[in-house]
Amino acid sequence: MQRRDFLLTTLGAGAAGLALPGNAAAPAESPAPPPASPGASRILASHTAVDHRTRLENIRRCGRAVRTCLREHLVTDYLPAHATYNLGEYPSRERWAPSDYDEEELDRLRDHGIQIIQVFDDWNDSLRLFGGDKYSPVNPEGFRRFVDMVHRRGMKILPYISTGFLQRTDPDFRPEWSREGDFLVLGYWNMARCSPASAGWRAYMLPKVLAVLDEYGADGLYNDGGYLANRHHGRGAPTVDEVADAFEETPDHDGAFADLLGLLYSEVKRRGGIFKLHVNGAEEPMTRGLRTYDYLWVGEGVGNLDAMRETVKNYRPYVVPCPDVTFAPYADADEPYLHGIPYMQFPLLQAGRPFTGERALIPEVAYNPDPNDFWMRICRDAWQFHQEHPEGPHAYGAWDAIPGRSDTRPTHLRWLRQYTPLVKEGTRAWLEVADSDLFKTPPPQGVVASLFANHEVRLVLANYGNAAVEVATSAKYVSPSDPEGVPRDSWPLKARGMEILRLHDAEA
Repeated sequence: MQRRDFLLTTLGAGAAGLALPGNAAAPAESPAPPPASPGASRILASHTAVDHRTRLENIRRCGRAVRTCLREHLVTDYLPAHATYNLGEYPSRERWAPSDYDEEELDRLRDHGIQIIQVFDDWNDSLRLFGGDKYSPVNPEGFRRFVDMVHRRGMKILPYISTGFLQRTDPDFRPEWSREGDFLVLGYWNMARCSPASAGWRAYMLPKVLAVLDEYGADGLYNDGGYLANRHHGRGAPTVDEVADAFEETPDHDGAFADLLGLLYSEVKRRGGIFKLHVNGAEEPMTRGLRTYDYLWVGEGVGNLDAMRETVKNYRPYVVPCPDVTFAPYADADEPYLHGIPYMQFPLLQAGRPFTGERALIPEVAYNPDPNDFWMRICRDAWQFHQEHPEGPHAYGAWDAIPGRSDTRPTHLRWLRQYTPLVKEGTRAWLEVADSDLFKTPPPQGVVASLFANHEVRLVLANYGNAAVEVATSAKYVSPSDPEGVPRDSWPLKARGMEILRLHDAEA
């Protein structure tokens, strides 16, 4: 939802060969381990000595081949397959309720391989149209049923909350929670950015946020921070309710915000949950290393995907990009994956019920009268298209293309199937390899290579240039795009194209 701040965050625009010898003779296989206990990692509970040997030898060989890279990472506790789920229109004339459509759509997402369902602000009654509030569902029983539907299919669900935003028209809102002028008016939202240094706001908001997690069986939370970092200007003076000097506040450190996120993150983890965070555009929270999220969602309002990639590639794992098509349209459905996969970032899928835009046409709702309100324009465009084409192709949110793209879901599935083996538990990753023995000759300018080692070795080659190139690898690999599976050591890459290669078995 923080595309409203897009003007603040729109971003501007080795040598010779990995020679992997054959595996050394392994000792006799050890007895099979006992069945894994609930929640136990497979790599710890069920790997045999042979499994461990294969992994360790591959890590050794790759580690020796890579001399420098942007970052090395051990993959643990990573669920890459995220989908946003549009529950329906809100504001609305009637309460949303789950239906056969949702049963079928969740079946499709389960079969697709989706692991985490994320629901946005439309799950809750933020305008109090149906007797609820920002921290309760439009339809409490219906939402509980939907959570159960997600769980029955083995997926997890994260509902939207915000540690900063609250409607200024909400009867619970107190002006002293927010600084003068620190608010957002967009579409039906007329929201204050409540200060993380406000004691009263913390006392009000935190119990309600945790109740969302505790009362509805959710597996964690998705937090829209609702906070503008210190480096952004235009925020008013502290209010009487703030302890504004409790922490150091500088352009590179948001002390009170970091403290608030840290407390909430701890509570979510105490419950065994997942905490997903979005702060603004393609930004990360300025916490000076304090761990405050499991997943960071980026992309809202960002107009340059190349620039976003160069920014977020340096963030700690795990980043979940979602390019905002309204601001950064892309002709090639593969492009989001080109920007993310080499840096171990996999885009989310927009899904659920069709986004019709009717939420901008509810008579009882006070909308932003500004004729240039881009959110209202998106909704009106969606509504017009839906009236003319009720059978689609559908969009599934305000970040999606209108009309929807028929190639979105099959493209996501194709890359997900190639990406999943890269990031199995226990994989060692070398991202953006610089100096190595992976290539016969240095890759052409604009080509990025990342290496992944587990029970298999995989190499990602991404060409960010605008011309086709040829990359010569020291060892032979197999491409999943080659139906014959012919091992090769020469790889043509189209302009703005990518290959995910598996080291040939004979080399491993």
